[in-house]
Amino acid sequence: KLRSLKLLWTLKPPNRTFHGHPRLLSSDVYSQYESIRQGKQEIPKYFNFASDVLDKWSEIEKAGKRPSNPAFWWINGEREEVKWSFEELGFLSRKVANMLTKECGLQKGDRLILILPRIPEWWLVKVACLRAGIVVIPGTSQLSAKDILFRLQASKATCIITTDKLAPAVDSVASQCQLLKTKLMVSKGSREGWMNFTELYQNQSADHSCIKTRIQDPMIIFFTSGTTGYPKMTQHSQGSLGFRPLLSERYWLDLTPSDMIWNTADTGWILTSIASFFDPWVFGSCIFIHNLPETDSAVILNTLCRFPIDILVGAPTLFRMLVQNDLSKYKFMNLKYCMSGGEPLNPEVMEQWKSQTGLDIHEVYGQTELGVICSVFKGMKIKPGSMGKAAPLYDVQIVDKNANILPPGQQGEIAIRSKPIRPLGFFSEYLDNPKKTAESERGDFYVTGDRGTMDEEGYFQFIGRDDDIIISSGYRIGPFEVESALIEHPAVVETAVVSSPDPLRGEVVKAFVVLSPAFSSTDLKSLTRDLQDHVKKTTAPYKYPRKVEFVKELPKTVTGKIKRNELRDKEWGKI
Repeated sequence: KLRSLKLLWTLKPPNRTFHGHPRLLSSDVYSQYESIRQGKQEIPKYFNFASDVLDKWSEIEKAGKRPSNPAFWWINGEREEVKWSFEELGFLSRKVANMLTKECGLQKGDRLILILPRIPEWWLVKVACLRAGIVVIPGTSQLSAKDILFRLQASKATCIITTDKLAPAVDSVASQCQLLKTKLMVSKGSREGWMNFTELYQNQSADHSCIKTRIQDPMIIFFTSGTTGYPKMTQHSQGSLGFRPLLSERYWLDLTPSDMIWNTADTGWILTSIASFFDPWVFGSCIFIHNLPETDSAVILNTLCRFPIDILVGAPTLFRMLVQNDLSKYKFMNLKYCMSGGEPLNPEVMEQWKSQTGLDIHEVYGQTELGVICSVFKGMKIKPGSMGKAAPLYDVQIVDKNANILPPGQQGEIAIRSKPIRPLGFFSEYLDNPKKTAESERGDFYVTGDRGTMDEEGYFQFIGRDDDIIISSGYRIGPFEVESALIEHPAVVETAVVSSPDPLRGEVVKAFVVLSPAFSSTDLKSLTRDLQDHVKKTTAPYKYPRKVEFVKELPKTVTGKIKRNELRDKEWGKI
C-alpha cells in the first residue's frame, strides 16, 4: 500500500524523467508506483476521493501550506461568481451529503441521476455522493424526456437532481419509473412533487463522517453511445477514476496548487469528471468554470483575458471556432498550456493557433471506458496529427483482428493490454450487459474500436473509427486525413467526411462543408472543383471527395464530436 498519500502533494518534484516525461513523484512514492504499475504490489484496499484527497487538501490549506487561490471558481458572465476554498467545499458538500442520506433516504450503493448545466451545485452533489457512497450518473442538460426515461429505467436510479427547465420532462415519464423515489430541483421556485435543493441542503448540519469505501466500489456511471443500439452504462470505481490520477495523470496535466484550469466540456461528458474534478484536485489546483449557456468565441476569448487561467481544455470544435477570430486583438492574462480531446484536431488549426498565440495545442486521446489513453505531455515533441504516447499504466498497441501486435507504421486497431492484470483506470463493466463487456476484449487486449498507427518513437496517430473507414475501389480511406486537407482551404470553416454509396466503386468519399462567410456568395460548382483539386494536391489523389455538400452546420454531440454516423446513415438511406 502507499504509505502516505500526502507525499504526492507536499514533496517537490525531482528533476528526472520517466518514459520521456517529467518525473514528478518523490523517489519513495515513485518506487511504490513502479511496483503497482508492474503488478508487484497491491493497491490500497480502501480509498475515498473525498476523504483521502479533498479533505487532505483542506488540512494542508488550513496549515497555510497551499497558495491562497480558490479550489473552485465559477462565473456566469452576468457578474455572479462563486469561490470556494477546499475547506468551504468540504463544509458545503457535507451538508449536501446529509441531505441526500437523511432527507432523501439514500444509502451507499444507491444511484442518483445528476442532470445539471455548469453550475456550482453539480460539483457539490458529486463530492457529496463520494462522501455518502452514492453512485452518481451524470447527464447532459440536452437530454430529452425519452432519454431521461431510458436512463432512469436502465440505471434503476432512486433519485434525480435537475433544474426547473428539465423538471417537466422528468414528470412526463416519472410514472413509468417505479424505483424513482426522490426528485430534487435546483431552482429559486417550487414545483409540486419536487423538493427544493438549495432550501433543503442549507438547513442541514455540516457534521458528516465520510463513508468507508473499497477501491473497487462503484462510484460513477456514464451512459456512452455506440454505433448501434442504446447507450451502454459504463461503470467506474473509486480506483479507476479517483485513485488513478494519484499515480499517472500528472503526466498529462502536470498541474501545481498555484495553477487554474478551465475545461469547457459539458457536465455529462467524462472529460469534465476528469479535467474539471478528479485530476486537478489531486494537485490542489483551482478549477475554473464558466456557465457558458452558449459556446460563444468572444465570451471565451474575453474570459481568457480577464481571468488568470493557466490551462485551457476543449474539444477540437472549440479551437476551430476560436481561430476564426483575429486573435491578435486579445491578450490572454495567464494562459500557458492548451489541450484538445474528443477527436483529432487538424494540424492546420494547430498551426493557426500557434502562429497567433504562440501556444501549442497538446492532443489527448481517451475513451469513457478508460479515461486518458494517450497524450502529448508537457515537454514532449509535438508531431502534427499525432495524439502522443501511451499514458502511464497502459500498454497501448496496434493489433490486427486476431489481437496480434502489428509493427510500427502498420495500420490496425488501437488496443490496451488488459491481461493478465487489468490496469488501474479501466472501467469495471458495462452494467447489466456482460455480452458487450466480453466483446470489448480480444485476446489479451481491450479493443477501442478506433483505427490508428504507431511510429518507431511510440507516437500514435488516429485514423478513424473502425466503422468510419471508407473503402472505395479497394482503397481504405480515413476521414480525418481528407478533413485535414479540406480545412487548409480558406473557404472551409469546418468539415466532416463520410462514405457515400456509388454503383461503380461501392462507396466514395463525400465531404460536408461549412463555408467561411467570406465565400458565401461564391459559385458553389466552381468552389466544389476547387476543393477537390486542393485535396488532390494535398494528399493522395484517390482520397479526394467525389461528392461535396455545403451545409450551414454539422450535427454534433454535446461534447462537440461530429456525428459522422448520422451523416453516413443519411447517405445510405437509413434515416
